[in-house]
Amino acid sequence: MTEEATKTRTRLSPEKRRSLILDSAAIIVARDGVAQVSMDAIGREAGVSKSLVYNYFENLTELLKELLERELKEQRFHQAKAAENAETFEELVRGVTHEYLSYIAKRGLLIERLQSEPSLSDISNPTDYSRETSVEYLTEIVVRNFGLDPDIARAATDISFGLPAAAGNYLLHSEMELKKIEDLTVTMILGSLSAVNNDNSIRKLKI
Repeated sequence: MTEEATKTRTRLSPEKRRSLILDSAAIIVARDGVAQVSMDAIGREAGVSKSLVYNYFENLTELLKELLERELKEQRFHQAKAAENAETFEELVRGVTHEYLSYIAKRGLLIERLQSEPSLSDISNPTDYSRETSVEYLTEIVVRNFGLDPDIARAATDISFGLPAAAGNYLLHSEMELKKIEDLTVTMILGSLSAVNNDNSIRKLKI
């Protein structure tokens, strides 16, 4: 490590240093998976000592929880902004889907890998940025636009969340461009909701 690089590191504020450590952990998770993350590996990725990482985070679980919360907050923020700017239901679905796929293109399956870690399971509790909150928000819109029974609307909305996730995975493992995958995903989501809306037996079903 050069003297110039060392001086650059020491000039970082505590907030930027903390962010650097989280960014380094994110790189490892996205690239190698949660199993390959350690305080030592994060320190090497960040170009700092393991002891410095411990100065900011008591343990690895605490660090990964903060990383997951940060990533969920960022993703949901952009999706919520896209939803607020939409003038039609199709624009809402497209905007939210676009933000999700754009995040995947930049960060890979970072959130999915963190959410699959058992030690981070309590992060799934409802918050402003959780899937639960997003489903409830979109369910109300689906009810208004399609006139579905709220229970059916919620089930359809919750299930439809799996489509962007599958699309994101496909994006990472195919040569198809993001726009085409986005178009396909939006068509599938809107088509499935329309099909539910037109199926009288489903509309009247009570869960």
